[in-house]
Amino acid sequence: MTALQLFILALVQGITEFLPISSSGHLILIPALTGWADQGAMMDVAVHVGTLTAVLLYFRQDTKGLTLAGLGSIGIAPARRAVEGTLYMKLFWGLIIGTIPMVIVGGLMVATGVNDILRTAEVIAFTSIFFGILLYIADKKGATEKTMERMAIKPALMIGVAQVFALIPGTSRAGVTMTMARYLGFTRQEAARFSMLLSIPAIIASGAATALDAFEETSSQQWVDAGIAAGLACLTALAAIHFLMKWLERANMTIFVVYRVLLGIILFGLIGTGYIN
Repeated sequence: MTALQLFILALVQGITEFLPISSSGHLILIPALTGWADQGAMMDVAVHVGTLTAVLLYFRQDTKGLTLAGLGSIGIAPARRAVEGTLYMKLFWGLIIGTIPMVIVGGLMVATGVNDILRTAEVIAFTSIFFGILLYIADKKGATEKTMERMAIKPALMIGVAQVFALIPGTSRAGVTMTMARYLGFTRQEAARFSMLLSIPAIIASGAATALDAFEETSSQQWVDAGIAAGLACLTALAAIHFLMKWLERANMTIFVVYRVLLGIILFGLIGTGYIN
């Protein structure tokens, strides 16, 4: 992998992972548009480790609270006492329950090979437009009143069920979870916050599914490339998260909807002209 490929892959993953525009869709499109070989499983794991590190660092207070809640849930009394009276015990179980649907359906898709069938430019073009429009409707129509303290088991499960659609390339895990959270009445910032916290178990689960095979087939140079890619993805993801949270303080999600629709239209145009298959 050349330095340019490494840089673009890490940059695209870091920027798109937490914005509601689909990182998986963009990563599939890179080889389709450039003619480069697929980056391989190890590089996918590396850039996801980078973005996971970014969300853990940016939401480090939440990360600490959720870690204590997890330890408290398995009987470690000092950890449980440390989060008593806070939202973290309830939020911890909300994240666990919200992740279960994606793990079950994702496992079935991998086992049956359905996930490979869906990795096409046509699918990405359609889902980019369709789920972008759903995001626009939910963002415009949804109330803007609920904070994370209102994140009970039922809304967490509903958001988790919505997250299953992110297994279709181009849907955007961040986008579809924010769509459901906005539909349920959570503020834009809180919708983004829960979406990114929900990404922690989702990234770990998806990474674990390919990590063992990737490690067995990795050369020493690939380890170096993977480390560089992880670092670049982490830095760009931190910048993207900061941008998103600041943007949502004063604006809505329409800018991302416009991008998604334009991307879908351009892709359909490229498919129609035969530029990409």
